[in-house]
Amino acid sequence: MSPTAESTEVTGTAAADAVEGTELPPLSVRVSRTDLVRYAGASGDFNPIHWSDRVAESVGLPGVIAHGMLTMALGGRVVTSWLGDPGAVVSYQVRFTRPVPVPDVVDGVDDAPGALVELSGTVKSVTVADDGGRTARVEIAAKFDGKAVLGRAVAVVRLPS
Repeated sequence: MSPTAESTEVTGTAAADAVEGTELPPLSVRVSRTDLVRYAGASGDFNPIHWSDRVAESVGLPGVIAHGMLTMALGGRVVTSWLGDPGAVVSYQVRFTRPVPVPDVVDGVDDAPGALVELSGTVKSVTVADDGGRTARVEIAAKFDGKAVLGRAVAVVRLPS
């Protein structure tokens, strides 16, 4: 499963040099219906709100929506891309604030360009342990159509030396 990341060509501060206020390089990801099928297969979450417009609309949704955990994973991706080491994530939590509707497919082909999720992160604090190791608290923003889709998204990460 690999939603399409769009290159942002923004150079940020290396994780080893992070200080309070460091902005992570932003990441834009397009999520398609095919990505939802792949994610459902990998996660075992075959809830029809993630593949059937009829079912999604019958429960008051605007149509098929991305899996919340997929959206959460995309938020984590902005941090792990910056760190270069997914194993450096100590903790990560979010609140789901709004769904990400994903456009329908036509004749078995995903509509271009899919749902664009825009991700960014900011180091809110850096802590130095007695042994000299550093951790950072990173607040993550994830938006679709200019509106937040994750709230209180925070990762605590070990910074490289």
